[in-house]
Amino acid sequence: MYEGLDTIVLYQELAYEDVLPVAWRVGAESGDPTVAGAYAERNLRVLQALAALDDHGHIEKTDESAPYAADILRLDLKLNLLLDMVGELLAASRPRPQASAVRFNALGAVWSAPSPHPNLGEEGVLEIHMRDCIAEPLRLLGRIVSVSPDGRVKIRFSEPGEHVADLLEKLAFRKHRRQVAGARAPRK
Repeated sequence: MYEGLDTIVLYQELAYEDVLPVAWRVGAESGDPTVAGAYAERNLRVLQALAALDDHGHIEKTDESAPYAADILRLDLKLNLLLDMVGELLAASRPRPQASAVRFNALGAVWSAPSPHPNLGEEGVLEIHMRDCIAEPLRLLGRIVSVSPDGRVKIRFSEPGEHVADLLEKLAFRKHRRQVAGARAPRK
């Protein structure tokens, strides 16, 4: 049965898709293993923070048998509000690149780049700012494999590391699962 959902894929793997601040930086450091290791370590922390922020309680359902469930839910909502406010202050103090439609997974990414477009075969770093309250962007090393005339750029990532690749796969799966659940939820 078709539910009107399209699975978002890239390089035949499940992918994360959103409109996020994205920047491409041409870099000589793309072949440096020390830089790649530092990026992998930072990316791991960014993805772990993102997973922790995404792991929030359900507002509609509270466990009646847990005496403090409602209090914990209120604290969770207040903490999320505080994180959003701090994120807005951080974003205002640190200019971010222009938001663009981006689709990515552990293998690569596709995004709409502003002019001037990157060159085919160029190596560098794709920076993706996931949330305002997370100061560091994901920094993924790769090579441009295609550029369309309208600015759609496709990149193939260098190996991001096993743990980072695993967390990127989980990120894409969580987003896909939320989309499926949202499509199946009864309309009010």
